[in-house]
Amino acid sequence: MSSATGLFDVKLTPQNDGHDPALGRMTLDKQFHGDLEATSCGQMLSASTAVKGSAAYVAIEIVSGTLGGHTGTFALQHTGTMNRGTPALSILVVPDSATGQLSGLTGTMNINVAPDGKHTYEFEYALSESK
Repeated sequence: MSSATGLFDVKLTPQNDGHDPALGRMTLDKQFHGDLEATSCGQMLSASTAVKGSAAYVAIEIVSGTLGGHTGTFALQHTGTMNRGTPALSILVVPDSATGQLSGLTGTMNINVAPDGKHTYEFEYALSESK
């Protein structure tokens, strides 16, 4: 396994459709810096609850750029929950989604948001020949 770390900027754009206000839909636009130099775009769905600190989201994003000197694209799948303020997050490379020199990519990503609002990522990954 290899590791990649760095900062990323994210822009979330609400896509309000007038349905239940507890349900949200947003577009994601990211710029990754550091060991992963890339851009991404994606879609996010969220659900909030009446209990403060409890919510959930799912998202899919397509990342395009360079990772460890290899160029290509790959998809990330997000699943996140907050249970009364306790977070749980899983971000996985979608199997067989990688293209170009990243073909065969597998891995998991963690994201952190600092008190000052800066976003960082930690990406544990492996590159193997595609099947």
